[in-house]
Amino acid sequence: MTEVDFYILKDKAPQAGMQFACRLAEKIFKDGHQVYINTTSGQQLKQLDDLLWTFRQGSFLPHAVCTDNEPEATPILLGHAIEPDGPSDVLVNLAEDIPAFFSRFSRVTELVSGDDTQRETARTRYKFYKDRGYTVRSHQL
Repeated sequence: MTEVDFYILKDKAPQAGMQFACRLAEKIFKDGHQVYINTTSGQQLKQLDDLLWTFRQGSFLPHAVCTDNEPEATPILLGHAIEPDGPSDVLVNLAEDIPAFFSRFSRVTELVSGDDTQRETARTRYKFYKDRGYTVRSHQL
């Protein structure tokens, strides 16, 4: 059954969640897993795509943008409102909604910034997972 981890960030800056998503993707990749990062918008997708090249000096994270007509065999896939075709172990959800395909992943990570609005929508997602019997953990960062 899918396990769910909520990472609660203290930093309210818009880039804090994106920076953490990059670090998390790097850790997942180094642990030998494949990750799919579900973004909240096309604009966020583009920003994350760019940031994965520059977030840390000397890092290289093999990633690609997932498209409707082109399955990718890359360890890190990025997408917005699209279910990936290829294998992925971990879903990093940056969107406010839970994607319908979340249960195909062995692990889901939800990032929550210090913004009050995002915290409220995260509580709704937390309740959704918990009410359906998923193992849910919270991590204060």
